[in-house]
Amino acid sequence: MNFIDYSTILIVNDIEATLAELLPNYPIHSTRIIKNEEKEEFLLIQATLAIKEAYIASSEKKYIFLCGSTFRKEAQNSLLKILEEPPKNVVFIIITNSKSSLLPTIYSRLPYKYLKKSVLKNESLLDLNKLDLKDIYNFLKDNQKISKNEAKDIVESILIKVNRQKIKLSHKELDFFSKSIKLLELNSRPINVLTTLLLSLANQKNKH
Repeated sequence: MNFIDYSTILIVNDIEATLAELLPNYPIHSTRIIKNEEKEEFLLIQATLAIKEAYIASSEKKYIFLCGSTFRKEAQNSLLKILEEPPKNVVFIIITNSKSSLLPTIYSRLPYKYLKKSVLKNESLLDLNKLDLKDIYNFLKDNQKISKNEAKDIVESILIKVNRQKIKLSHKELDFFSKSIKLLELNSRPINVLTTLLLSLANQKNKH
């Protein structure tokens, strides 16, 4: 990935992989990475740190990376003013997994690059042979704010995994996949559609 010299939003598949690719292009002494080390959500405490860092004067350009799979609403609201009128020499680069994790007021202030590669090329990370309620809960928690199209990609990737793991499904069970796509097309909530699909797969596993 090329060096980015202006405030922007990056929509990516993997935040850590994106950082690993980008950071070698930036001077270490004038680059700051602000993220929640305990979980993937960017909270108000991280926003406060970012604002304090931005106001530390620097004669050189300073690059502040704000990273989170989701961004808490109050954190975004606190960042609005500084994103619109950043201090001199400060560049903000927001890295997140989904456009829907950002408020329109944030999204409208900065240009963005959509760098996500379709998960259709990859099979789901879920191990469907060992699928349990904890796996489903964690997966849904990680994907609670995805868009309709992202949910469709996930449905397709799970089907790829079904075939790869040679999981035998009945016609009725396979029909869940096409029904899921149709429901998403009709603007059903993505999280509800994925919940139904994954629970049906877990029930199927328990029958065998």
